[in-house]
Amino acid sequence: MIVFDKLWPTIKKQGLSQYKLIHQYNVSPGQLDRLRKNESVTTYTLNVLCKILDCRLEDIAEYVPDPEPEAEPEAE
Repeated sequence: MIVFDKLWPTIKKQGLSQYKLIHQYNVSPGQLDRLRKNESVTTYTLNVLCKILDCRLEDIAEYVPDPEPEAEPEAE
């Protein structure tokens, strides 16, 4: 799954806040909520964030393999 854990430190490093992203750069609060929850966002949104933050995609997003489902115990 794609996670956006790196986004928040990158925003802070650039001296921005979520408030500023919403009110100055017109980033949707819903999109920020989806990013916070590691939900699906469009490549357009990622492009806009990289442009605003002057960063690369890997500075805000990362692929982490999904955890393996636990095997159920065998019935005897």
